Amino acid sequence: MIALSINAVHKQFPGVKALNGIELSVKQGEFFGLLGPNGAGKSTLINIIAGLTKADSGTISVMGYDVTTHFREARKNLGIVPQELVFDPYLTVREAIRIQAGYYGVGKEGYRWIDEIIDELMLSDKANTNMRALSGGMKRRVLVAQALAHKPPLIVLDEPTAGVDVELRRSLWAFIKRLHKEGSTVILTTHYLEEAESFCDRIGIINHGELIALDSTANLIAGGIASMSRLRISTTNSEHTLPDAVKHLLIDSTNKNELVFEFNRSQYSVLNIIDALRASNIAITDIHTEHADLEDVFLSLTSNTKT
Repeated sequence: MIALSINAVHKQFPGVKALNGIELSVKQGEFFGLLGPNGAGKSTLINIIAGLTKADSGTISVMGYDVTTHFREARKNLGIVPQELVFDPYLTVREAIRIQAGYYGVGKEGYRWIDEIIDELMLSDKANTNMRALSGGMKRRVLVAQALAHKPPLIVLDEPTAGVDVELRRSLWAFIKRLHKEGSTVILTTHYLEEAESFCDRIGIINHGELIALDSTANLIAGGIASMSRLRISTTNSEHTLPDAVKHLLIDSTNKNELVFEFNRSQYSVLNIIDALRASNIAITDIHTEHADLEDVFLSLTSNTKT
């Protein structure tokens, strides 16, 4: 079953085309990463999914329910953790989560699940504390708890670990991984690309309102820019006369005792470069190779897209 279906969605604000024909689908049980630089259109898309903004054209459905024509059903199947810290300062942590669950028809029978969420997100000590007295990190934990209070099958995490401590990050990901293992579909937007690389099965990258990449995480890293490697070579030489065979591969020599080369692995090898340097009497004391990761892919794609 398709958990989220987005079909030719367009959205324009005065002077800004926020979304330009976005089309993708997320399968049930998938851990999907939705990435893009600031202003790419991610938040606009999430707001349309949540029913907070209406698309100019196109359709979106959650678990088979159109978010416009079957809003209640779609929203009941959806849990969103927003970027903004939105809360009622006069409610306690437990009250805020219970009231949120009540919006979806969850009564006292759901309190055991709510207590479990509170425990998993390490909010037990603050359960009876007013929201206004919490730190920013604690408030973000409550937002996560509210999004999960009605056990939605589709969870959207919009920058869930922005500005939070390591302890929360670990507890949050442990809980989310558990929910995913139990069958929840998770959509993650994050600027911490190592999180997306670690958790996401598949990734879509949005830039300037357009979907510029959509593939498995492994395929994105394995192709294109990811065929590039960097080679850092430490030398005893303070001045270098590089051979023509590798001179064009040099990208950095600001440190007089270090040379940094970037090369395509299908055309060059580390041994090719080392042999060429040694033939030019450059004494090598250490070498270090770096292969491209998701961050390199992301930066390459978004910086090359038209503005």
